[in-house]
Amino acid sequence: MLTKRIIPCLDIKDGRVVKGVNFENMRDAGDPIELVIQYSLSGADELVFLDISATNEKRKTLSDLVTKIARNINIPFTVGGGISSIDDVSLLLNSGADKISINSAAFKNPNLISDLSDRFGSQCIVVAIDTKFVRTDSFGEKDDWYVYLNGGKIKTEMKAIDWAEKIVAMGAGEILLTAMNNDGTKKGFANDITKCISEKVNVPIIASGGAGTMEHFRDAFLLGKADATLAASVFHYNEIDIKKLKEYLKKENISIRI
Repeated sequence: MLTKRIIPCLDIKDGRVVKGVNFENMRDAGDPIELVIQYSLSGADELVFLDISATNEKRKTLSDLVTKIARNINIPFTVGGGISSIDDVSLLLNSGADKISINSAAFKNPNLISDLSDRFGSQCIVVAIDTKFVRTDSFGEKDDWYVYLNGGKIKTEMKAIDWAEKIVAMGAGEILLTAMNNDGTKKGFANDITKCISEKVNVPIIASGGAGTMEHFRDAFLLGKADATLAASVFHYNEIDIKKLKEYLKKENISIRI
């Protein structure tokens, strides 16, 4: 049995860590370097950094931050936000990132996934899916989880499960699945869509959005069949201690690295 992973997520905006609810109302959560050192020492298995206000002009700024992060931790970390080319990925990996995450760029150009996978190896390529459960008509015939782009601002007509299968076929090595309905609510992960995708594809699924209690992490692993769980505010604001969380999960017979 593969060990499950606990992954703090740091949303970066203008060099600071921020956190919101349902992708909106962002507030400051601290200095990224201070937080990465804290998480590295507290037992986090990996880290994810998302430049939520990324533009091509900021790519150099982000690479400088990646270099600083790499110097301060000894656990794997993934970087995402505004990545749209082989050159972007090459710069970030050379700066010290272990994996990169692509989202909107992959949807607009699915060949980017295979190009990056061929060049750098699928183990480096995480494709993020921002998804939202949408009720589309009064009969419920089209109610489903749909893919959203551009930081959750643009709805597509692609269902999350269909997109997940396509990106894996294109070479994605991992999926970061964020349920927008649950994001920041602390009411639990979206275990239904997580389980559905986990059972459909043969790559690891990182469940994201909704963590509020230790039980929520347990349920994401047992009910959602996630390979990893990602959370932000409960870690940033010291509402859940990672070491205590891992001890709890171990007692719940979940394979976890202590």
